[in-house]
This record gives sequence, structure tokens and C-alpha cells, in this order.
Amino acid sequence: MKESPIRSLPGIPMLLALLAGIAAGVWLFAGGGVQGGSIAQLIGGLLLAIVSGVSIFGLYTVQPNQAVVVSLFGKYVGTVKENGLRWNNPFYGKKKISQRIRNFESGKLKVNELDGSPIEIASVIVWQVVDASEAVYNVDDYESFVHIQAESALRAMATSYPYDQHEDGQLALRSHAAEVGEHLKQELQERLADAGIAVLDARISHLAYAPEIAQAMLQRQQANAIIAARTRIVSGAVGMVEMALAELQKNGVVQLDEERKAQMVSNLLVVLCGERSTQPIVNAGSLY
Repeated sequence: MKESPIRSLPGIPMLLALLAGIAAGVWLFAGGGVQGGSIAQLIGGLLLAIVSGVSIFGLYTVQPNQAVVVSLFGKYVGTVKENGLRWNNPFYGKKKISQRIRNFESGKLKVNELDGSPIEIASVIVWQVVDASEAVYNVDDYESFVHIQAESALRAMATSYPYDQHEDGQLALRSHAAEVGEHLKQELQERLADAGIAVLDARISHLAYAPEIAQAMLQRQQANAIIAARTRIVSGAVGMVEMALAELQKNGVVQLDEERKAQMVSNLLVVLCGERSTQPIVNAGSLY
């Protein structure tokens, strides 16, 4: 079902006209009764007052960013979006739907990520009703539908990525928030399209390992960080040793044989790679 606009009459002029009709009907009925008027005058005045009074129930207000879905005895008639006081057939059923931008934060869900580790994840969803008729007639309760589908889409998305990046170019929940959020948005939009709802934004608001494995995963992260730091330190130290040997040989400061070069490399690596400050030992005699 697609939205079909329907015209409505301005409410202020209609209100004035209906009040005037009620007053005229009362005047005709009362005047005919007092002055002994004809039966036609009495009936006409009574009918005019009744019709005008019933027609007042056709007045309703439409606020900004709000739509009114109009139906007649269960049949969809159209959607009114003009703001202010409006008037339509008083027998029309009217259901007001807000088209303002709304957002909500899903509860923390415990799911297994791509590698099978249990994690806790939550998201913030920004959404808006763009087709009021679909929101009313295609789903039973569109707000509840959005909340349930958001949790379902979040579960499906979380199982598609690992928590941490293990390979170059691999998308991960923790390191690629923008890409993961876009995937969640597309996943949710596909689920909510038939309900006349547009997903404007979707982002992860909470991400953590489940409490039962959090300590073990923290130790693994610390070990990976230490290994990466040590790898970089050793790489830098080797480069500095190569540079030192090259400069000594280039400037002819000292001539070193292979054994002395090995001793010098060992000492420099100890100094550069050690966690604590080294204490120098001055050798006043021969190396041998």
C-alpha cells in the first residue's frame, strides 16, 4: 500500500460556517415554534442544526511533521499533511502519525561474533516515518516493529565481523565503526522498507567482550600489543646498529674485525632493546 494524498478544507472557515449553521438552525426552529411557523420551517431548522453539529466532528488538527491517515469504514481514503485546523467528512476515521525524526538505543545484546567469542553490543538507531499509510496498514505496531527489527539486524550484523582485526584489510567491529554502522543501516533499512520507515543513521553505542571472557581477551590484547611494540623496537634497533657501523666504516674512525663487530652489535642491541637503563662499563685495557 502506497500513500495517497487527499485534500482537506481549511478548518477556521468551516468552523465559522458550521457555528453559523447551528445558530441559523436554532433560530429557525425556535422562531417557527414561537410564531407558529410551518412544519417545513421547524424540520428544516432542526435538520440544519443537527447536520451542522455533526459536521463539527470533522474538524481536526495537524501539527508540523505529522500526517493523518484517513479511512472510511475500514477502507483507506488518503493521507492529509496540511498543517493547522482542517476539516473532512465527519464519518472518516483519522489516525495521526508523527513524521518527526526519532531515535532510540537498543538494549545490550549478548551475541557471538564471527570468531565465536561472546560479546556485548548495543546500537543507536535514528529513524523516521516517510509513508504514513504503510506504517499504519502494513504492520500492526510500527514502533514495536522498529525496535524488534533493530535488535534482529544488530544480531545478524554482529555475527558477520570479528571483534578485532586479525588480517590486513579485514573489517572488524572495534576498528571499523563507520563501515560496520553503514552495514547495520542497510540491513535495517531492508527490514523496515515495507513499513514505510526510513533509517537515517545507525551506529554502535556499546561494544565489549562478555564478562566471562573479558579478562582472557584483555590478556590477549596486551600480549599482542607487547609483541607489536617489541617488533618495532627490534626493527628500529637493527636499523640504528646498521647505521652506526656504516658511519664508523665510512669515516674511518675505527677498524673493526668480525668479532669486534659482533661484540658491538650485541652491546648496542642490549642498550637499545632493554627495558631498563644500562650501566656502562669502561674498559681501560685491550678487548682481549
